[in-house]
Amino acid sequence: MAGARSRPDLGDILRVHGDRYLARHGATPTQERVLRALAECRTAALGGHLEACDGCGHRRAVYHSCRNRHCPKCQTMAQSDWLEARREDLLPIEYFHVVFTLPHELCALALYRPRVVYDLLFRAATETLATFARDPRYVKGESGGTLGTTAILHTWGQNLSLHPHLHCVVTGGMLSADGERFEMPRSKGFLFPVRALSKVYRGKFLDGLRQAFKAGKLGEDETAPSLCHRLRRIDWVVYAKAPFGGPEQVLAYLGRYTHRIAISNHRLLTADQDHVAFHYRDYADGADDRKRKVMQLETLEFIRRFSMHVLPKGFVRIRHYGLLANRHRRSKVARCRILLTAESPPQSTRKPAPESCSEKLLRRSGVDILLCPVCREGRMHTVDEIPRPPRRRLYPIRAPVRVAA
Repeated sequence: MAGARSRPDLGDILRVHGDRYLARHGATPTQERVLRALAECRTAALGGHLEACDGCGHRRAVYHSCRNRHCPKCQTMAQSDWLEARREDLLPIEYFHVVFTLPHELCALALYRPRVVYDLLFRAATETLATFARDPRYVKGESGGTLGTTAILHTWGQNLSLHPHLHCVVTGGMLSADGERFEMPRSKGFLFPVRALSKVYRGKFLDGLRQAFKAGKLGEDETAPSLCHRLRRIDWVVYAKAPFGGPEQVLAYLGRYTHRIAISNHRLLTADQDHVAFHYRDYADGADDRKRKVMQLETLEFIRRFSMHVLPKGFVRIRHYGLLANRHRRSKVARCRILLTAESPPQSTRKPAPESCSEKLLRRSGVDILLCPVCREGRMHTVDEIPRPPRRRLYPIRAPVRVAA
């Protein structure tokens, strides 16, 4: 196809194979809505508008985005908006990256009741961090205080297998209960011991798991004792990376992780009627965990693996706790700045004028999407609307998957 991209994207694959996958494997209503949205993203199925250059007269059709959080095409602007808001919350202290993982034995339960299991993962991990922040063995003050934590749920491994884990960006210090001191960890460059974190995290999760079984949220209560017994006998993985070099490094990290989805389009290599090939990193290969490898999956298996990572409707996968909890973030961050004698970021008293998507993109990246791609001088203006057609079937647009040459 002349002028086509050399690689496929996720929407291409779903447009061709989505209904075949649903007919053979089925899906939950939420998964079906997500697959439909990604298949229709930036196609005539969602409508759009017609633009014309005021210089050379060049015309182009611009189709609407699906804006679904699972779509690899629709995360750039959402990520940029989120990071801009988070910049105001950064403090001039060390930040730590702590990861809490779920054992493989819980994957089936996570597929069966994802909302319950993932909510429990958030609660167990953040309560564990809060417990250690109040322990005088690990904090310079007598009674510790309140950490600031941003927790981000990832459910996938590099090969699209189910691997639920929580990335936590944690402040290297805590506000005392009376708000009069900002306490630091006992050792610079070290937050809490991961072995101790792992044991407390396991205990809190299993306690919550038993309560969820008892309340009937996870099926038959009779299965709880045997499952909890098996889970208590294995090690739960918690690991902490070296502290970030500074606030800007924290933002760079958050930019990579917050709006990431199970697989991005740049990892896709080829797709045909039978198989999809993509890059992945094999972290189990101790020889070189940075070396990229190629995995090839049968097409319907690829879609099945992707579908496992569709989150329940309304589920919040980025959450803030402690100092950064939305209810009192502004006041507590301001108090921390005073105690750390740090300047607050400049804030205008005038409410900023709303920006269009093109204005935001130009300001943040220097890319002018309204510049005419032909004459490079004129500006593109909307001259007509492209209405959204009536919906007749799940995947109304058919297009061949673009295969790498």
